[in-house]
Amino acid sequence: QGQVVESGGGLVQTGGSLTLSCVVSGSSFTPNAMAWYRQAPGNERELVARINTRNLPDYADFVKGRFTISRANTRKTLTLQMDSLKPEDTAIYFCNKDRRVHSSLYSWGQGTQVTVSS
Repeated sequence: QGQVVESGGGLVQTGGSLTLSCVVSGSSFTPNAMAWYRQAPGNERELVARINTRNLPDYADFVKGRFTISRANTRKTLTLQMDSLKPEDTAIYFCNKDRRVHSSLYSWGQGTQVTVSS
């Protein structure tokens, strides 16, 4: 099924930056559209950004112009560069296949906590 491990979260001030990474193991990566999701307390998990197999990105409106998603197929790695962070970006961030494209996902990882202070 494949596993993911997310890293790179932390505590930053408003306007700061973080780079999240996700490494996939135990399954293929290159043929899959990939995505970053986030979940804040009391909220459902929501799509943040996705990237298809041709490296075309797509972003949720609330992160457009601030976040950049990229992938490195040889390293089975998905990256999310987050700039101009806002307190409302505070959440646990997860990576997985793009569930709008794939019905079978990797096992969910524990995610990485991002906290933006005001």
